Order: sequence, then C-alpha cells, then structure tokens
Amino acid sequence: MSKEIKKVLVIKLGALGDFVLALAAMKKIREAHPRAKITLLTTPPFEALAKLSPYFNTVETDGRPGDLSQTLAMINRIRRAGYDRVYDLQTNSRTNWYFQLLRPFPPQWNGIAFGCALPQKGKARLRMHTLERQADQLKAAGIWPDAPTEPGSAPAPDLSWILKRQKEQAPVAGAAKPKPYVLLVPGGSAHRPEKRWPVEFYGQLASLLKARGFDIVVIGGPQESAMARQIQKAAAGTRDLTGRTDFAQLAVLGAKAALAVGNDTGPTHLLAAAGAPTIALFSDASDPDLCAPRGHVTVIRSPDLQALPVSTVASAAMALTTR
Repeated sequence: MSKEIKKVLVIKLGALGDFVLALAAMKKIREAHPRAKITLLTTPPFEALAKLSPYFNTVETDGRPGDLSQTLAMINRIRRAGYDRVYDLQTNSRTNWYFQLLRPFPPQWNGIAFGCALPQKGKARLRMHTLERQADQLKAAGIWPDAPTEPGSAPAPDLSWILKRQKEQAPVAGAAKPKPYVLLVPGGSAHRPEKRWPVEFYGQLASLLKARGFDIVVIGGPQESAMARQIQKAAAGTRDLTGRTDFAQLAVLGAKAALAVGNDTGPTHLLAAAGAPTIALFSDASDPDLCAPRGHVTVIRSPDLQALPVSTVASAAMALTTR
C-alpha cells in the first residue's frame, strides 16, 4: 500500500503568464490531495495572488535565492520539511539543480529533473502548449490518469475564486450605473519591443471604443505610464492605472471587464484567466500554439505587429462585446 501523501511542495517561480497558466495544474494538485498540507515555493511578485487562491496552505517566496548560502538554506529547509511529494511546475535547469542538491534521499519528485521518481518523459512535451504539457506531467505523476493532452483540450485556469474573496460593495443610492469598461495592456517586456502593438494604435482603438460607450482603463507597470498618457491624449477620460495594481487587483478588474486587449504579456494572461473577454495580439516573436491564454479569448496573429491594422482589432473587439 502506497504511503499517504500528507505534505506537498509545488514549485512555480514565474513569469506572470506562466504562473497564471500553471494555476490550472495547481487546482488539479489540490483536488488530488484535498487533505494534504500544500506549500508553494515561488517569488515575491506572486505571493498575494497565491495566498488568495484556494490551493495552498503556505506560500514561501525565496524560490530564486541570490547566492549559494541562500540556496543551501532553502534546500535545508525543504529537506527538514520532509515533503512526501514535490510537483516541479518550473521544470528548468534551476529546479533540476534543486533536486540534485536534495540527494541522496530526495523527496518523490514529479518533473523532468534527472533521476527523479515521477518523470515526464519524451520530447513531445517541448511541442505542447503549457496547459497540455502540465496536464501530461500530472498524468505521469499518477494524479490525472485521463489528462487531456491533445492540442487545445486542457482546461484553462479558473480564477472565479478571486471574486468570492472580494467583498462586494453595495451600490450607493442614486449613483449612476458605472459604464462597462475595456482594459488595455499596451506594454510588455522592455527588451522584446517586437511583441508590442504600437501605442498609437492602442490610442486609436481606445477612441473608437470610447465612442461606443465604453470607459477605457490602461494597466501595466509604472514604466508604462508614458504609454497611458499617450492613449489619454487620443481618448480623453481614459483612466491610467499603470503601477497602481497588484496581480490580485488586476484579476478582480479582469473578472468585471467588458473586454481586455493586450500584447503577449503576463497581465493579458491574468485578465483572460479572470474571465475577461480577451483579444491577445501575437507577433512572430512567440508562438500562441505553445503559450496563448485560453478562455473567452480571440488570438490575433500578425508576423509584424507594426503592420496589424487598428480595424482588424476593432472588428474583433466589436464581435466580443456584442455577443
């Protein structure tokens, strides 16, 4: 008879889009171990979102130690914890190194670390979308025997719990009903400008959507405030929330939005997972077959986003907001 799994460690360090997609696997892990104490090893940006989720008892944020002494301290803590099983959803050279440091008696480990007990085998994983790849990984662990691994078949992450954790505010008597709003995500990684649709195109789209009766809200990091100001010039009254929301607050905004339009970047994934009808814009810099958000999502691919017409995105926006 196999040993009962009472203590579980899940490893997922980032980035945001990858973390959001991994929430689908995290849900399955919790369902498979409903009575276990489950700890997440992650990094500080994901702490608030992870603690709001129903999947973890404990969240630890030192998953990317800065030096060898910090690494050894983390490894010793993991060893002392006596985990019955580890689900490595990061599956890279860093977490392989963590596994090797836990020898000679590592915990039962699911992932691709060399020599682990519950490996995901084969090179097919390299051609899978993240959702199917992680479903296949949990199948290898024995907790999801009928895991859907055909392209497009694995369930999207579900962030419906984010609104349940929010206290709904009662409407103020006599207050005007708020307008439906559209979230724009014009930013992205600073060193990947080819993944960005031009900000002036976002401005033109904002103007069109404002004329249709939508409020416009721009989100992103503080470094994207200049983009928000440019969009405000094109569509007066646009709200700038860049640098003013954490990931949990972004998810709440997404859950209530009429539409989200964004580049292939983490916040777009988060808004889609929260339930926003979403348009995700992809250039040739990344492959949506491997990493696109899922849900109520329209993916628009253009080899060069500089050449993607505003009319194409506007048509998709009208289709999503008139269903």
